[in-house]
Amino acid sequence: VPFIRLDDEGNQMADDGRWWLVPHWAKEMPKAAMFNARIETVDPSPAFRDAFKMRRCLIPADGFYEWTKADDGGKDPWLVQMPGGAPYAFAGLWAHNTRMETPVTSCTIITGPSIAPINQIHGRMPIILDPAVFDAWLNPATPADNLKGILARHLDGQMEMHRVSRDINSSRFTERPAPIVNSL
Repeated sequence: VPFIRLDDEGNQMADDGRWWLVPHWAKEMPKAAMFNARIETVDPSPAFRDAFKMRRCLIPADGFYEWTKADDGGKDPWLVQMPGGAPYAFAGLWAHNTRMETPVTSCTIITGPSIAPINQIHGRMPIILDPAVFDAWLNPATPADNLKGILARHLDGQMEMHRVSRDINSSRFTERPAPIVNSL
């Protein structure tokens, strides 16, 4: 997964990481799911605490999917985007682990309770940061006491949702399905 972080000189750089955070101190791949860090517990959690203090990143995206149960027992996918499909960035954490046999760089997103309109289909969602706070979020010198306030500066309320074809779940299709009629 591509992500943006600061290099040793404080310049933004693109990096690639394995999805699911592998803390720098882990001696083996985590068995617990660490693909999301909950905003409510990210700072005291041993798995995320160090990255939250010092290794924050931006994970660029132009959409994500959530699913709802349909009347026929299936699941309907919803594409969540900014208006016009504009790009944005999730608040993320990253780690580089050299303690394992094969070094690994990894990342995860931070999630929080969903807000309108996403709360109509799911109780949680990724934190999508306002570009005005990107520099403060990435800067390891930003005081830890300020970080949750930065996470409150999100663009989530601007998101739009469109139900898309169930083909999104099929490996036979390689392109993103076009939105279908239903919108919230």
